[in-house]
Amino acid sequence: MSEHVNKYTEYEARTKAIETLLYERGVITPAAVDRVVSYYENEIGPMGGAKVVAKSWVDPEYRKWLEEDATAAIASLGYAGEQAHQISAVFNDSRTHHVVVCTLCSCYPWPVLGLPPAWYKSMEYRSRIVADPRGVLKRDFGFDVPDDVEVRVWDSSSEIRYIVIPERPAGTDSWSENELAKLVSRDSMIGVSKALTPQEVIV
Repeated sequence: MSEHVNKYTEYEARTKAIETLLYERGVITPAAVDRVVSYYENEIGPMGGAKVVAKSWVDPEYRKWLEEDATAAIASLGYAGEQAHQISAVFNDSRTHHVVVCTLCSCYPWPVLGLPPAWYKSMEYRSRIVADPRGVLKRDFGFDVPDDVEVRVWDSSSEIRYIVIPERPAGTDSWSENELAKLVSRDSMIGVSKALTPQEVIV
């Protein structure tokens, strides 16, 4: 059997076929697609979400607003749109760890997190994280959640999407919002990792 038979998942193969058809008919060009991808990866997100998290770490009033009405609090920073019409923020602490999935498809808050990673859209992640969240976090992401910490799984949908607010790393009391934002990864806002430590990033 050829090693290329299973090159793409069903979702990826469908996307590739549509993309090829649009290219052939002149509807879009590869360069245009590259620009859109770059825009979402480097300008829209996940840097937007990182700024939201960093502000929540240093501004108690903003954090409270984020808890009460995340959609409005996030929109106040300029992150709104079709995929952010209803967002809920869930907050990690020493007793609870949150992780997000979309079991039906791949609903995702693009304006704050950018493009969803391939694994987030995969059937494997969508089914297994619900059945065994602690095991998936450890096996697939190397994230070992302590036994005394509850893991809660939140299912995104077309009606509501979620952003995880990770715990602020220790040793960052004097850091600015811009410096703190560099500690916030896309994966930490999905909940499959913690925020980076000061030792893991050069500010």
